[in-house]
Amino acid sequence: MTVDTILSVFLGIGLSASVGFRVFLPLFALSLAAYFNLWQLNEAWLWIGSTTAVFTLGIATLVEILAYYIPFVDNVLDTIAIPLATLAGTAVMVSTITDLSPVITWSLAIIAGGGTAAAIKSSAGATRLGSTVSTAGFANPVVTTVETITSIIMSVLSIFLPMVSFIVVLFIFYIVFRGYKKIKSKPS
Repeated sequence: MTVDTILSVFLGIGLSASVGFRVFLPLFALSLAAYFNLWQLNEAWLWIGSTTAVFTLGIATLVEILAYYIPFVDNVLDTIAIPLATLAGTAVMVSTITDLSPVITWSLAIIAGGGTAAAIKSSAGATRLGSTVSTAGFANPVVTTVETITSIIMSVLSIFLPMVSFIVVLFIFYIVFRGYKKIKSKPS
C-alpha cells in the first residue's frame, strides 16, 4: 500500500464519521474537494466533483441542516438517517479509496465506512433522544449546532489532514464507548 492509498482510507474514515453527524455535509465537502481538484477520487466516482453534484449536494446539505432545527422533525430525521448514514458512509469510503482491489475497497467501505457512520449516527440519535426526553426538546437546537459544527470540522480535517481526522475518529469512538459503559453500568 502506498502513502496515497493509506491517506485515502483515512479520508474515507474521517468523512464517514462526519456522515454520522450530518449525512449530506461530508458528501458536499467531498464534492467541493473533487471539484476544486483538492482530492482525487476513485475513477468510478468522479461525478461527485461535477457542477451538478456540487449544486445538488449543497442544497441537500442546507435543507438537512435547517430541518434539524425543526422540533419533532429532528427526531424523525434521526430515525431515517441511520440507514442513510450507513449507505453514505459506505459511498464516501468507496469513492475515496484508490489503488486497491475492488474486494478490499468494498470490504473497507462497508465495514469501516458504513460501520463508522452507523455507529456515530446511532449515538448522535441517542443523544438527541436523551435531550428530547430530559429537556422536552428545548436543548435539541444546541445538540443540532454541536453536531453540525462537528461534521464541518471533521469534513475539513478529513480533506486537509486525513491522518489527524483518523485520530479524531478514534477519540470519538473512545468517548462513545465510555458513554456506553457509563450508561450500561448504571443500576436500573
